[in-house]
Amino acid sequence: MENRVMALFRPGSGGPVAAVWALVLVLICLGGFLGCGPSKGMRPGEEGFPLKKLKPRQYPRFEDSLGFKDLCTSLENSLTYFSRVPKGRTYTLGREVYPAGHMARSIEVFRDFLAGSPSVKELNSFIKKKFIVYESVGNPDHEVLFTGYFEPVYEGSLSPGPEFEWPLFSLPSDLLKIDLSLFSDRYKGHKSLTARVDGNRVLPYFTREEINLLKDFSARAEPVIWLKDRVDRFFLEVQGSGRIRVPGGEEIRVHYAGSNGNPYRSVGRYLIDQEEILKEDMSMAAIRNWLEANPLRMDEVLHHNPSFVFFQQEEGGPYGSIGVELTPLRSIATDHKLFPWGGLGFMMAALPDPEFPAPRDQWAPASFFVMNQDTGGAIRGPGRADLFCGSGTLAEFTAGNMNTPGRLFFLVLAQPDSPGDF
Repeated sequence: MENRVMALFRPGSGGPVAAVWALVLVLICLGGFLGCGPSKGMRPGEEGFPLKKLKPRQYPRFEDSLGFKDLCTSLENSLTYFSRVPKGRTYTLGREVYPAGHMARSIEVFRDFLAGSPSVKELNSFIKKKFIVYESVGNPDHEVLFTGYFEPVYEGSLSPGPEFEWPLFSLPSDLLKIDLSLFSDRYKGHKSLTARVDGNRVLPYFTREEINLLKDFSARAEPVIWLKDRVDRFFLEVQGSGRIRVPGGEEIRVHYAGSNGNPYRSVGRYLIDQEEILKEDMSMAAIRNWLEANPLRMDEVLHHNPSFVFFQQEEGGPYGSIGVELTPLRSIATDHKLFPWGGLGFMMAALPDPEFPAPRDQWAPASFFVMNQDTGGAIRGPGRADLFCGSGTLAEFTAGNMNTPGRLFFLVLAQPDSPGDF
């Protein structure tokens, strides 16, 4: 892929080169076209940052409702991530900027402290003494909306057939990633452009609707596997990974390989706006039930979201955006432009209770430490976070019903010269 892209920009290569160069020059001249400003939907705090530094007396009460179960696994996974990045890479929290080495040290110190099985009192005293705590400014209501995602298991086949009509496509051979930072320093750190070449024109890649209408799309993107149900395919895209049980009982893992680069538009929001589902009743389960009950409107609703996800077979996982395995109820997905990848977090929000599926106000409040290890097309702004819930029936219930407001914090080790109070 990289060689093919670079060939497009090689002087004298002919064909679509002129069109690509023209597009690049226009975008560079426009400046800010590719999201150089704040993320859409971002509600900055008083200082214009998505995270605000708290004074120690403003810290929440730190208590892990899950008894620290599997937390060390998730901590180690983030340390693996930090071991792969340059030590000088920086991460912004509020007004402060921390190098990767300091982020990793923060996790190591916290991990080592947990080895002593601290009490709640000891935990809070330790954090107040050793750590700086930042809180997300949240949405206009000063809250973070927590949703959930999980690793589903769906029925499928390695070959198409009357029962298996819906392919998961691999990354298309004609999909191009154009890194504009190669042409101007002002684009460093910003996402690349996803495109395709049509003659002498550079165009956005095909939308979901166009992909579904192209009869020969499999010539561009070889199917990885075939699913029994179209709704399953849509939800697999939302989850980003899953297991496909093929005839004979074998389970094949499929993971996110890329997307068509089109903007993500929420199907749930569309159904709320169309007054098909009440906002307070919205969940993944509600969307599935509506789609299955309204098959004649499925194109209308699904095509509202032009984003389309491509997959690959892969062992292990599921893996987050930072390339490490996700840990159930310990890994979260956030807007990667706003919050530090791999960072140590703490969330406060009620978890869905299978004994009290409704009303939601009967769910007991919970708080626990999480690691920022993933992102997603629907997770935008400081008021959103997605909790990975694992695999299985309980994980599906939790992810399918979680739509609860709460608070999100990030912790980083205080610098040696940081004051004890401020």
